[in-house]
Amino acid sequence: MDGIILPDVPFEEKEEFDTICKQYGLDFISLIAPTSEHRIARIASDAHGFVYCVSSLGVTGVRSQITTDIGHMVQLVKAAKNVPCAVGFGISTPEQAKKMAAYADGVIVGSAIVKLCGTYGTDCVQPVADYVKSMKDAIRELS
Repeated sequence: MDGIILPDVPFEEKEEFDTICKQYGLDFISLIAPTSEHRIARIASDAHGFVYCVSSLGVTGVRSQITTDIGHMVQLVKAAKNVPCAVGFGISTPEQAKKMAAYADGVIVGSAIVKLCGTYGTDCVQPVADYVKSMKDAIRELS
């Protein structure tokens, strides 16, 4: 394990966890929400590992559309610190992954994979592998 994401810990309250993470050589991953614009430079300048750029407001899960200006968010992070930026929250289609990867260094997909596991149960390995391959293939088209 290289790092940890605790999504409900605000930047201003991260020190308690960050201290323990550093003690064990883990990166405490910072999250930046679409509403964080005035705080992005401060959060990014203290980031380790990568910055998790949250693509949408609300709870995690599949989204039909992502309207946040991820490019602008990533620019603000990079202006503060040269740290990788990964985008997540609601990314569920190869098209969305490709769009986000055009702006960011990485794309995070969680709920869509969990949904496949729930649908297929113990037979989920191949559907998940096919799904992940379709996401990777879409992103590779950018190279």
